[in-house]
Amino acid sequence: MTKLEQSVVINRPTEKVFAFVTDIEKLPQWMSELVEAKQTSEGSVGVGTTMSAVASPLGRRAESTQEVTEYEPNRKFTFKSTSGPVESKDEYTFESVEGGTKVTRVAEAEMGGFFRLAEPIAARMMRRQFETNFANLKDLLETQAEVIA
Repeated sequence: MTKLEQSVVINRPTEKVFAFVTDIEKLPQWMSELVEAKQTSEGSVGVGTTMSAVASPLGRRAESTQEVTEYEPNRKFTFKSTSGPVESKDEYTFESVEGGTKVTRVAEAEMGGFFRLAEPIAARMMRRQFETNFANLKDLLETQAEVIA
């Protein structure tokens, strides 16, 4: 089991950051490993919402489905995999801090198939991917006001 934690402070109000991060269709804008993400259930995002994603970790195409397991507006957004090559849980917490919003991601992953063989390499790559993704998110939200308007 691999567990990673990463945080970033974004100079934007918590409600704006939360709304952007929990917009499933926008995930590929800042998560560079995602080729596609879409909500597969009806209604607004909340506990029980399902989504599908296509990613390309380690240069391999991987399709997965996830379900939202925790949803507290402007505080917490958690989802877990329900299918795919990696059993995972991702938890995002949002905290108002001086200068904006602190976003923390805690991810737990149990590699399967090809990915189990490459778990040590995958863990290092995931850590770098988190850093890249949070840099992308920070840049998008702080410099491109139209994405959160």
